[in-house]
Amino acid sequence: MDESVVVAPDWLADRLDDPQVRVVDVRDAWEFDGIGHVPGAVNVPFDSYRDETSDDPGTLPGADAFGDLLSEAGIEPADTIVAYDDTHGVFAARFVVTAQVYGHDDVRLLDGDFSAWNREHETTSETPTIESTDYRAEPLDFAESPLVDREAVEAAIDRDAVLVDTRERDEFAEAHLPGAVRFDWREVVDDDTRGLKPGSELETLLADHGITPDREVVLYCNTARRISHTYVVLRALGYEDVAFYEGSLTEWLAGDGAIETGPASVD
Repeated sequence: MDESVVVAPDWLADRLDDPQVRVVDVRDAWEFDGIGHVPGAVNVPFDSYRDETSDDPGTLPGADAFGDLLSEAGIEPADTIVAYDDTHGVFAARFVVTAQVYGHDDVRLLDGDFSAWNREHETTSETPTIESTDYRAEPLDFAESPLVDREAVEAAIDRDAVLVDTRERDEFAEAHLPGAVRFDWREVVDDDTRGLKPGSELETLLADHGITPDREVVLYCNTARRISHTYVVLRALGYEDVAFYEGSLTEWLAGDGAIETGPASVD
């Protein structure tokens, strides 16, 4: 796995004293304070970087709002951010994608989650001292951003790209984009370790669903949370042509987009 995208707990443990490695815990405040957290981590709860009323696509909070969050967290643009949650990384992956979209160069997902970290590494309930910064988010332009809109998805369908639906079986059967394949985001997680399965096993799983590095891949779910995890995993495996449909099925249905129903052919 590419360490510029996903890092192991040992990698982070070796760098906790580095002032430019900033750890972001996206769990609720009561978990951060009451259960404990990675030493030095700052708390940026999941709900704080989602906003369905902003002018940005989907549930992105807007560049100014996200910049304010990182300023309050004491983060600088040159920092390496490592994000984690306690739900196999799906909420933290959403933070990773959001930070990337708003121009942060170096943001990574912790392989596993807080429970995985807690098995072998130190935790603390001590609240870190934070000096606020003046973080200015600079969103990527359209050509650089992984985000695509509905028109781009329609064009991708015409090009026979592989559309990947990361939702559960019943959701997929009720409605999915034309020709989509179902790949539950949780398939990549090892239930015992709470981290990602080995890279070779992941590549086989993906290939069994027709999701290979040589194909154009378009990801969607309902509100772009679950595809965040799959997006990060694909990038860590070296997939280059991966598009992120931020509006997902919510936007597609609102615009009366064509759908299909019924179970996945490969499941």
